Amino acid sequence: MDLRAELLKSIWYAFTALDVEKSGKVSKSQLKVLSHNLYTVLCIPHDPVALEEHFRDDDDGPVSSQGYMPYLNKYILDKVEEGAFVKENFDELCWTLTAKKNYKPDRNGNSVVSHQDAFKLWCLFNFLSEDKYPLVMVPDEVEYLLKKICTAMNVELNSCELEDFLSQEPQGQGGLTVWQFLDMVNSGRFLRGIEQEAISMAVEEVYQEVIEDVLKQGYLWKKGQLRRNWSERWFMLKPSALSYYMSEERKEKKGSITLDKHCCVEVQPGPRSAWKGDPKTHSVTSMSMGEPLLWLKMGGSGGVTLCCVLSLQVLPDRDGKRCMFCVKTSSRTYEMSASDTRQRQEWTLAIQTAIRLQAEGKKSLHKDLKQKRREQREQREQRKAAKEEETQRLKQLQEEKERKLQELELLKEAQRQAEILLQEEEQRRRQQHEEMQRTLEIQLREAEQARASMQAEMVLKEAEAERQRKRILELEDMQERLQEALQQEVKARQDEEAVRYAQARLLAEEEEKLKQLMKLKEEQEEYIIRTQREKQVLKQEMENKNKCLEEAQKQLEEVRVNRQRVDQDVMAAQRKLRQASTNVKHWNVQMNRLMHPIGPGDKRTNVSGGVFAGYQPLLSRRDSSLKLKQRVEDKGSDPTTENSKENVSNGGNSSMLPSPDADTMATEPTN
Repeated sequence: MDLRAELLKSIWYAFTALDVEKSGKVSKSQLKVLSHNLYTVLCIPHDPVALEEHFRDDDDGPVSSQGYMPYLNKYILDKVEEGAFVKENFDELCWTLTAKKNYKPDRNGNSVVSHQDAFKLWCLFNFLSEDKYPLVMVPDEVEYLLKKICTAMNVELNSCELEDFLSQEPQGQGGLTVWQFLDMVNSGRFLRGIEQEAISMAVEEVYQEVIEDVLKQGYLWKKGQLRRNWSERWFMLKPSALSYYMSEERKEKKGSITLDKHCCVEVQPGPRSAWKGDPKTHSVTSMSMGEPLLWLKMGGSGGVTLCCVLSLQVLPDRDGKRCMFCVKTSSRTYEMSASDTRQRQEWTLAIQTAIRLQAEGKKSLHKDLKQKRREQREQREQRKAAKEEETQRLKQLQEEKERKLQELELLKEAQRQAEILLQEEEQRRRQQHEEMQRTLEIQLREAEQARASMQAEMVLKEAEAERQRKRILELEDMQERLQEALQQEVKARQDEEAVRYAQARLLAEEEEKLKQLMKLKEEQEEYIIRTQREKQVLKQEMENKNKCLEEAQKQLEEVRVNRQRVDQDVMAAQRKLRQASTNVKHWNVQMNRLMHPIGPGDKRTNVSGGVFAGYQPLLSRRDSSLKLKQRVEDKGSDPTTENSKENVSNGGNSSMLPSPDADTMATEPTN
C-alpha cells in the first residue's frame, strides 16, 4: 500500500464527513477549506488566489467525489513528498472532521477508550482495512488487531465470543466499518475488567509497532566511541535506523545508526569463517574447532549476499557486560549489551529483520505482513471455492449415478418383460406347431411358409436378445466403475479428516507455545520493573553521596585556607624566635666579656658571683618563655586562629615547632 492509498483513505473520511445530506456531494466552500488544510498539513506550497478561483461559487452546485478527485490528484497528491510532512498531523485533521460527525462515545464518560486512543484505533483500522470503498475491515483483520492489543496487555482474547459478535453484527461489504469497530471496543465486551490506562498503553504500543514501524524498543547499554565507557540508553528500532535516546520519553536524541543491507549483527566476534561450495549450495565452515556459527543469507539481484554472522557461544565477560552484541556498519562498529540473554536474542532477531527488510527493499514490516495475510485469505477463498466446486461435481456424479441406476432398473424390467413375451411367444409357437402338425397334410405349403417366417422372426429375436445382453454387460461395467469412484471419494474424505486432525493438533501446540511466551513476557516485565526500582534507589544514594562529597570538599578548602594562614603565623613566629635566639647569644657574649676573671684568693666571692651569673640566664629564659606564652594566648583569643590550630594539629606534624627553636625561645633575655 503506497503513500497515495494511505492518504486517500483518510481524505475519504473527511469528504464523507462534509457530506451532511449523504448525497455524495460537498459544497465548494467546504472543499476549499478542506483543500487549504490539506495544503497546510502536507507542507505543499500553493497559490491562495488560484484556490479561490478554482472553488468559486457558481451555478454548478456541489461537487461529487469523482469531480473532486482530478483536482486532488493533480494539485495535492502528485505534489506530496514522503518525509516532508508529519503524517500524524494529517491523520488528526481528517479524524477531527469525521469524528465530530460519526464518533459517538458514551456521554456519561464510561467509554473504554479515550478520544486519543480512539484516534489511534482509527489509524490502525485505516492501515488494516481493505482497499475498497466504503472502507471495511474483514473479520480476520479485526481478530488480528484485537489479539495484538490483548497480547500487549497480557490478556487472552475470547475468540468464540468474537465470532458470536461478528455473526450477530450486520456486516456490509464483508466486514466492519470503523464506527462499528469503535462501538464494539467501547462496549467493553472484550476488554471488561481492564483499566483505561492499561488499554491506552496497549493501544499506544500497537500504534507504534504498526503505524510508526517500531520493530522493538527498550533499554540497552552502549559503549562510547571516544570515551570507552558504558551508558544506558533507550533504543528504538525501525526498519531504516536504530535510534537511541537519554530516556524512554525520547525527548533528547543522542544518535542514530543507519541500517542497510551491508550491516550485520555479531554476537560472537570469534574466528574468521569462509564460504565453501558451489554458488547454488552454500555451506559455511569455521576456521577454528568447536565453534558453530549461524550465517544469515539474503537474496538480492546479484545472488546470495552474506549479511550477518551469529555465533552460538556467549561473549566473554568484558567490562562486566556478559550479554554483548555488535552492530557493524560500513563506517563503524557499535558495541551494545542487553540485560539478559533473552533480551539479546530478541534484539538481534529484530535487527536482522530490519536488515532483511532493507535488503528486500521493503520499508515496513507490517505492510509486508498485511500483504501476506491478504494473499493467504485469497488462497483460502480459492481453496474454499475449489472445495465447493469439487463438492458440486461429486453431487453431480452422485446424481448421474442414481440416474444410471434408475436406467439399469428400467432395462432390467424391460428384460423381464421381454423374457415374459418370449415365453408367451414360445407357448403360442408350440400351439401353432401342434396346429400345423394337425393340419400338415391339409396346409403343407402354408406351414412351410409360416415356418420360414417364424425362423426369420427367431433370428431377429436372438439378435435383439444379444444386444440386450451386451447392454447389460456395459451397465454392470459402469456400475463397477461407479463403485470404485465411490471408494475413492470415501478414501479422500478419510484423508481430509486426518489432515483436519493434524491441523487441530498443530493449533493446540501453537496455543500452548503462545501461553508459554506470554508467561515469559510477564516475568520479563516484572524483572524490568524491579530493575527500574533498584536503579532509582541507587540513583538516590549516588545523589546523597555527591552532596556529602561536595560538603567535604568545601570543608577541605576551608581547612587548606586556615592551614596556609597558620603556616604564615608559624613562620613569622619562627623568624622572631630565631631573631630572639641571635639576640640572646649576643647578650651572653657581651656579659661574658664584661665579667672579671676569677682569682685564686677570692674563692667564696667568686662562687657566689658564679652562682649569680648562672642564675641570670635562667631568669632570662623564664621571662622569655612567659612572654612567648602570653603572645600565643593573645593570638588564641581569635576564633579563626583556634580553628586553624585545630586543623593544623589534625593535619599532622607539619605545623609543629621544632625542639631547637623551643630551646632558643627559652634563652630570650628579659629586656
